[in-house]
Amino acid sequence: MTTAIYAAGAVCWRLIDGKVHVLVIHRTVYGDVTIPKGKVDPGESLPQTAVREIAEETGLAVALGVPLGVSRYPLPSGREKIVHYWAAEVSDRAVQRSTFKPNAEVAALEWVTIKRARGYLSYEPDVEILDVFAKLLDQDVTSTFALALVRHGKAVGRSSWSGDDATRPLTERGVEQAAGLVATLGAWAPKRIVSSPAVRCVTTVTPLAAATGLEIKRDAGISQDAWEAGSDEVRRVVGKRVRAGKSAIICSHGPVLPEIMREVALATGTPLGSYVTDAAGLETGAFSVVHLSATSPGSGIIAIETHAPRA
Repeated sequence: MTTAIYAAGAVCWRLIDGKVHVLVIHRTVYGDVTIPKGKVDPGESLPQTAVREIAEETGLAVALGVPLGVSRYPLPSGREKIVHYWAAEVSDRAVQRSTFKPNAEVAALEWVTIKRARGYLSYEPDVEILDVFAKLLDQDVTSTFALALVRHGKAVGRSSWSGDDATRPLTERGVEQAAGLVATLGAWAPKRIVSSPAVRCVTTVTPLAAATGLEIKRDAGISQDAWEAGSDEVRRVVGKRVRAGKSAIICSHGPVLPEIMREVALATGTPLGSYVTDAAGLETGAFSVVHLSATSPGSGIIAIETHAPRA
């Protein structure tokens, strides 16, 4: 059986004169018009690929938004190509800082309305992804932010640790998992990192803090000790992050994550269901990204995506 080729990209969008426009690229070699995307490099995660490929093809630095789905289609070689897509809002600053120049791969970039893009795009799978994005706009979902709920990396077991539970360190695998989170979580360009004060949680997000320059906000309200004591501080922590309306990382413990997820749902008027609880059932070093509307967070959770540990 032939191995599939994986790729990732995004529907890049911005407001021009108050109307949503999306970015299409005119490719030099193929003479076609597509959505920015490209193949996964060895060791990359799909979100990391999407951000990198957009930067390489368009010169734009973007943060990912809502996932838009997956396209699958056969290649002339007989292999299947599987492409994962997100939405990506492009700021005016990113446009001004774009380093794009026509090259051997991409001849031109063009911002067009969704209606015009449907007529421009050369491939039906691209049109189908664009239609998913258009449906979000019809639901009045435009600007979004992400809350990434992270379970700490693999830690030394309780039975083999003589100190306080909160001081248990990561194992070697846990350290590798922490390092593996950096590039993937960075794809959502978080503005804040909040962590349980436990050593295993703080250590998990320390590499990300070093890479982004963000300070780790230690909050005992999402610690396992507080949860075991019956504290209701999780509501305060989650409410603050939802009100802020900015992408953030929340690193906590396996038993606490379901409560954090529940509070995100309640804070946004989202009906509780298995898809909410399943998103909190994470293995160590894994995370779920919850996408919320920046303009009307009370409209509910827009999407949830879960990512396994990289290491």
